[in-house]
Amino acid sequence: MRVYVPLTLPALAEAHKTGELGTGPLAAYAVTPALREWYLSDDIEELEYAALNRAALASVRLLAADPDAIRRRVVVAVDVPDGAAVADPDRGLDPAALGEVRVAGPVPLAEAAAVHVDGADAEADVTAAATAVEAADGGDDDAQFVVDGAEDHELLWYATQEIPNLVGNG
Repeated sequence: MRVYVPLTLPALAEAHKTGELGTGPLAAYAVTPALREWYLSDDIEELEYAALNRAALASVRLLAADPDAIRRRVVVAVDVPDGAAVADPDRGLDPAALGEVRVAGPVPLAEAAAVHVDGADAEADVTAAATAVEAADGGDDDAQFVVDGAEDHELLWYATQEIPNLVGNG
């Protein structure tokens, strides 16, 4: 099963150093039944793109909590065994939890399929989104518009071999 793990660049650097994305349980996003129902598509590529975007939004929330991190969204795509990622049934169709899963146990960075990171041109919009995300979560439509502005930037795809260059160790 492919899951999308939201991170920041400092968290990616730590994962590169330790060889693990986290010890678990780890928050990630995947194609869940609730995401399928919400997105109304059977196209797996579209559904995975929706899960990736959900993880990118979660990365914005991580950036809001880390004022020192470079303002770029980071998502690591990882293949985990079926059953290793579980959606919380109590959250059901909660819009904030669509596609959200928990991955038990440590997730080796070596299992990553790819890394998705914003380009430098997205930093201003991602900075604004990180500032506005709390208000957007509270229902502020103007703040939601600002957060949505970050989604106008496509995340760039990187091979896992490029992680040292992304985190400044290469």
